[in-house]
Amino acid sequence: MSENAIKTQFVVCIKNENYAASLEVRKIYQVIPDSKAIEHHMMRVIDESQEDYLYPENYFVPIDLPKVAEDVFSISA
Repeated sequence: MSENAIKTQFVVCIKNENYAASLEVRKIYQVIPDSKAIEHHMMRVIDESQEDYLYPENYFVPIDLPKVAEDVFSISA
């Protein structure tokens, strides 16, 4: 399966050490699939700047959102 075919994923931030300006604890963020990042225990997340950056994967917990909520939280390209 290609990265483009992967379902939109969301995470909740549980830690923002060294990234306080970019990440808010307890906030939901959209994840951009990135297999190379995963190999390095990182996650590509659309942060407060509305840009995607790599962050340590242990700063987040994956969550499932109802479809109606996914539509609200998804960042449109």
